[in-house]
Amino acid sequence: MISFLRKPPRNAALSKEALLPPGIRVYAIGDIHGRLDLLTALGEQIREDCLHLPSLEPIAVFLGDYIDRGPDSAGVIEKLANGDFPVPIVALRGNHEATLLRFLEDETALDEWRLYGGLETLVSYGIDVKNVMRGAEYAAAQAALREALTPKHLSFFKESKLSWSAGDYFFCHAGIRPNIALARQQEHDLLWIRQEFNDYQGPHEKIIVHGHTPVVEPEVLPNRINLDTGAYATGILTCLALEGRERKFIATTRAMA
Repeated sequence: MISFLRKPPRNAALSKEALLPPGIRVYAIGDIHGRLDLLTALGEQIREDCLHLPSLEPIAVFLGDYIDRGPDSAGVIEKLANGDFPVPIVALRGNHEATLLRFLEDETALDEWRLYGGLETLVSYGIDVKNVMRGAEYAAAQAALREALTPKHLSFFKESKLSWSAGDYFFCHAGIRPNIALARQQEHDLLWIRQEFNDYQGPHEKIIVHGHTPVVEPEVLPNRINLDTGAYATGILTCLALEGRERKFIATTRAMA
């Protein structure tokens, strides 16, 4: 159970001003956190949706946090690294992927990582974590993960992008530092920012589409849209479909949890 799910403001207005260039359809997908089952189910929903849009160029933008907490992080990475999805993808980096990459270089990062889902990722890669659970043998776990990661998986992590933009939308994992130009945003804020961004009510250069902070339902505000619906615990993996000025949501159901 997620104890820190935010409730979206009741007066959140749906702005219709943001626009995508003609001819494309963007599927923005929130935090997956090891739920391969939900990713597979959502992919089939997107495949079905695309059948009705033969003249458009679709692309899926994943907002990061593919790993940790859920039961099959390795399976999620295998699927996406192989391009096993109905439409081409853009893979953005989340703070959880950044922590995995840091652990590969510095075993002490496991002190932090094991507190928010890293153990589940290690187990999904076939690594014994009984000593790690006692705060020991971090170097051995690091070596085991380095060996378990295929070149394709490692490339997926390393090549993930910090942000992506199309038309009047800017996509990133956590959010942006308010009143700083999008071109000057820092990696730490794009991956980790929370309160300063979530509480800011002024306009940004573009509508920010993000995840990172779980909400009970998609949070649609004039300056940002939050798609993290706590999939690993709720069974609800949320996608925002964008085309021109239109928006609609596609999601898995709670019954799948």
